[in-house]
Amino acid sequence: MTIRPRRSVLYMPGSNARALEKAKTLPADGVILDLEDSVAPDAKEAARKQVADAVKAGGFGAREVIIRTNAVDTPWHAEDLAAAAQAAPDAILIPKVQSAETLEMIGRRLLDMHTPAKTRVWAMIETPLAIFNILSIAAEAKDSEARLSCFVLGTNDLAKDTRARLVPGRAPMLPWLTTVIAAARIYGVEVLDGVYNDLSNAEGFAAECQQGVELGMDGKTLIHPNQIEPCNKAFSPSEAEVEWARKMIAAFDLPENKSKGVVSIDGRMVERLHAEMARRTVAIAEAIAVRG
Repeated sequence: MTIRPRRSVLYMPGSNARALEKAKTLPADGVILDLEDSVAPDAKEAARKQVADAVKAGGFGAREVIIRTNAVDTPWHAEDLAAAAQAAPDAILIPKVQSAETLEMIGRRLLDMHTPAKTRVWAMIETPLAIFNILSIAAEAKDSEARLSCFVLGTNDLAKDTRARLVPGRAPMLPWLTTVIAAARIYGVEVLDGVYNDLSNAEGFAAECQQGVELGMDGKTLIHPNQIEPCNKAFSPSEAEVEWARKMIAAFDLPENKSKGVVSIDGRMVERLHAEMARRTVAIAEAIAVRG
């Protein structure tokens, strides 16, 4: 399986031509060209064409390119999806996914429009109903037609709908975040953390990135280019982690350990499952190195 780093994924307003051009130069692993929250209603049509043209023109290098449409219950969604399907980005991000049926409908429409298979579907998880339906939503990843490959947490919307406070440490939100991660892991879906709003608080941002790493997120969505470098650093395995991972893999690959479930390495008892986790760590590190 190909591992793709998704440490940092930056939202860029689809109505801003300069931002779309700048997206081609930033060190983010991915860019979300947005047609939803960052675009005013009277600018939706122009933004849709501008984003589709930018994706078709290419030039984003190794960066993953995602188009976020407006939600399915808005008057802009159908045309957004059609334009995105034709532009064929790496993924199309659907806001406010609350049920498996939504993803099934999106999958059918993409099939009908002959959208290239490389274009995956990402789902915003940002409502209380989505949290309660998360297992059936995640299960759509088993259906190749649904194309589901990633969840993006919409923590601002979750806070709005639940009246939870956005406090340091996010204690009110932790049960929801961990529920989404658990469901995602069952079905092989990636998970990106929500945005951090206070651009003046570098310490708070670093702490939330570290929390995302500890919770098991694959990366974080961002709202400003200044957040990219610290986010990349937080979600990259350290040299020490990679070295230890390689040591575990090597130990279990020795002929005398091929059938063992547990081995001793430098005085520490290590299970085979740790070696399997180590292989992912090394794969991520190697994929990051290739990107430069």
